[in-house]
Amino acid sequence: MLYTVALYWQRWRLEDAFNTVKRLLGLAYLWTGADNGVCVQLWATWLLYAMLVDLTDAVAERLQQPMTALSQEMLYRGLYHFTQAFQRGAASDVVEYLAAHAVRLGILMRRRTAALSKFAQLQLLTSAAGP
Repeated sequence: MLYTVALYWQRWRLEDAFNTVKRLLGLAYLWTGADNGVCVQLWATWLLYAMLVDLTDAVAERLQQPMTALSQEMLYRGLYHFTQAFQRGAASDVVEYLAAHAVRLGILMRRRTAALSKFAQLQLLTSAAGP
């Protein structure tokens, strides 16, 4: 049973990777119909994705957080802010910059509070009403 759950988790990690590559990195549309052009676009996009995963891992390590606590999309968007700071001379290391501004840039995801079950909501409503 645990093996099946682990396989299912890996399946969703693959789905997330394809979704990121397609939506965020622009692989939803091919620039050309030529075989060589398609191959170049595929390789370049997957290389960019691999670098994004490595960068996410490095920032997560710097923040001492699990990689799943970081948003790859917001980290990718945070690269724009780093380039602006780099050009102003305010930043030189991308990992340090993104880790220092992780909350402001939305890279570090907020912890979600567990949703109360309907039964727990009813208990709270009835206990708050009092006698």
